Amino acid sequence: MTEGNKVIDLMGTKIRLYFKGERAEKWLTEAGLMLKRYEQVFSANSNLSQLYVLKTTAANRPVVVDQDLYELIKIGREHSLEPNSFLNIAIGPLIKLWRIGFEEARVPSQEEIRQVLGRLDPANIVLDDDQRSVFFDKEGLEIDLGAIAKGYFSDKIMDFFKEKQPVSAMIDIGGNLLVYGESPKKNRDWDVGIQNPFLPRGHSVAKVKIRNQSVVTSGIYERTFEHNGNKYHHIFDSHNGYPVDNNVASVSIISDKSLDCDIYTTKLFGLDPRSILETVNHIEGMEAIVITIDGQLATTANIRDKIMMA
Repeated sequence: MTEGNKVIDLMGTKIRLYFKGERAEKWLTEAGLMLKRYEQVFSANSNLSQLYVLKTTAANRPVVVDQDLYELIKIGREHSLEPNSFLNIAIGPLIKLWRIGFEEARVPSQEEIRQVLGRLDPANIVLDDDQRSVFFDKEGLEIDLGAIAKGYFSDKIMDFFKEKQPVSAMIDIGGNLLVYGESPKKNRDWDVGIQNPFLPRGHSVAKVKIRNQSVVTSGIYERTFEHNGNKYHHIFDSHNGYPVDNNVASVSIISDKSLDCDIYTTKLFGLDPRSILETVNHIEGMEAIVITIDGQLATTANIRDKIMMA
């Protein structure tokens, strides 16, 4: 029985892996190689990735892609097309227009936003299950999987770890956390900090106890840009082309699958706090923690006894 940790700088963030069981170092090394392959397929920035090839080619002809990429695009498209969803995998042109999180971030003109809004319809992503191909039915369409890819990778790595029958395992991709088995502290549950959206990263507002689950938080604090006294964040409403404007500072979702957490932190972000909690209360196996801009913290019903305020 061995245990090991591995930290990898990849996908623009730090990835932490933990495995306790037989041949820990071997499985950690293999997981690292899997993540590097995912980056080569899914990278939005590398002109060698399949996602980049879609951007440059799929408006002209259908492009056949790897099973993993096809699967995630299909899942993302389905959730993007649901009524009132704030997840939109066709949001790429809007992200590029604002560039929040980069040095060249700016506030676009109303006319620039208007021109881009017509290229954000996920229905224009045409999929062929038999061929495993992707076609863009609209010139200028661009897929952005940034909101859901980390959760997908986390689930795939944890599936790989579980095949090796660990005592415990963990993957943390820039704050997307997924755990399995007993915690390294020998407790039944893992204590996971919920980021305080008003303080620098690493300051928790609360801790939540989880087991064999994932916790993902989306917040307006992650990437911001100030212009003429106004502060803009990176979570967009693709209906109007501007950052979501409501009373939500952060949404944390707890569920068995990290991909589900990723999907719902974005999908629900534009709703008011009460609607977010009411929606999640009706999804079996899912819980939510919402922190409002005025500093209130509220949770779904079944998780209240698992939260400790910091």
